[in-house]
Amino acid sequence: MTERLANFADLYRQPGPWCSAYVDASTGTVDGLETTDVQPDNVRTALEGQGASKEDLDAMDGAIQPAKGEPAPISRFVLVRQGEVVLNELLPGALVGQEIISKDEVPNLMPLLKHQPGGFAYVVVEASRDEAEIRLYRAGAPDVEESQHVQGDDDSINKVRVGGWSQARYQRHTEQVWRRNADQVAQEVDQLVREHQAKLVVLSGDIRARQLVEDQLSEESKAVLSTIDAHTLAAGSDRQKFDDEVNSLVARQWAVEQQNLMDRLAEQEGQANPQSATGIGAVVHALQQAQVDVLILDAGSLADHHLLALSAEPWVAASEGESLNADVVGKVPAPVALLRAAALTDAQVELVPSGALPERVPVAALLRWPTGPEVPAAG
Repeated sequence: MTERLANFADLYRQPGPWCSAYVDASTGTVDGLETTDVQPDNVRTALEGQGASKEDLDAMDGAIQPAKGEPAPISRFVLVRQGEVVLNELLPGALVGQEIISKDEVPNLMPLLKHQPGGFAYVVVEASRDEAEIRLYRAGAPDVEESQHVQGDDDSINKVRVGGWSQARYQRHTEQVWRRNADQVAQEVDQLVREHQAKLVVLSGDIRARQLVEDQLSEESKAVLSTIDAHTLAAGSDRQKFDDEVNSLVARQWAVEQQNLMDRLAEQEGQANPQSATGIGAVVHALQQAQVDVLILDAGSLADHHLLALSAEPWVAASEGESLNADVVGKVPAPVALLRAAALTDAQVELVPSGALPERVPVAALLRWPTGPEVPAAG
């Protein structure tokens, strides 16, 4: 989700109103079928009560449909504006928190962020000498985000006849084929790591294939590489044991990443000119300066706070006096306003559990440059 925020910047600039629905889309039982059959009417009634236009109601009707053929549980997020469906995403897994059906002046993308936290991407590679399975995941998300099968050149390996060749020449030829296949796998992994800032690469498979792939990975990928001694593409391999080992690696590395974030924040405490901001007022001020590098958000603790969303820079304000002549779009929940301002200033966003931030503040930020020294009061 973090890198997707930049893609949503243009969406955030467009005027509302916006209609959103974050609902259960599962169809696995008789009760589930009955619920999803009436769900479009329920969503329409809720939005109609909030003053949504007929065009938006009709567009939402067409989008809110049961996810037939998809494994339960599964959720759906729909965003509608001016009679058009702007987003319609199926999200593997049950709802994170409560169902949301609302009409807002700015799009509420918090359900997407909570459902797909997205700050920790990792790549799982299962390689043999002639093929590989490569999958991209997000820690906290219930299903694979991207998956690809790489089929290497096995024709030469299986069909080249040894007769008439020296054994050494045959071995060299076979090794060259394996190396070409490994290079193809390494290129795909490097691209995923680069595009998604993956924090972990888990490599498993045939031992020689693992060695060749590792040798050809970029330094960026090698820096986050862990290996599992298992050939999961072979018949009879223990898939459950492998999945458990992957989950353990992810949990440990994700915990390290979260702790590193908290350590970076703690390092700034007590500094004369800290490169951090803590608390709603300080973070809003930093966002107004486009100074925030990483917004660290305890969204649950901010549920009852509201901020002003603005039509132009500085994008967010605590009061109209801070709007710098930008129009006030609306008074919106603080998590929605902060997420929007982060997207419009190209900041990363990290969600943390309640109570994780120092002094139990609901929001903090790591900054792109330090705050300036305090101006001394006039004598």
